[in-house]
Amino acid sequence: MATVKFKFEDKSIDPVEVKDVEAGYSILEVAEDNDVHLNHNCGGVCACSTCHVYIEVGEDELEEISDKEEDFIDRAISPRLESRLGCQSVILNDDAVIEVTIPDQKLIIGHEH
Repeated sequence: MATVKFKFEDKSIDPVEVKDVEAGYSILEVAEDNDVHLNHNCGGVCACSTCHVYIEVGEDELEEISDKEEDFIDRAISPRLESRLGCQSVILNDDAVIEVTIPDQKLIIGHEH
């Protein structure tokens, strides 16, 4: 089973490691299922940029980025080369190890949970 390690730009939030993640789940789904706060104003259908994350390790273990996702990443706050949308970052392999940094969610207006 895959492992997803969440780190946060907001240093007041402790890192979270989620083990036993099945391939086929997105980073957003893993976050939601494990009470990791990641905004997603469009409901996770690649129609906004609020679930923007940085994939620090394991990019090759995720589905390839689409043109549509690239367009929305360009609208995200502080995009970088390792930027992805959590809703589109689907884990491909059960033995994947993925490290994700979640940008400071206080900068995003919208869905709070």
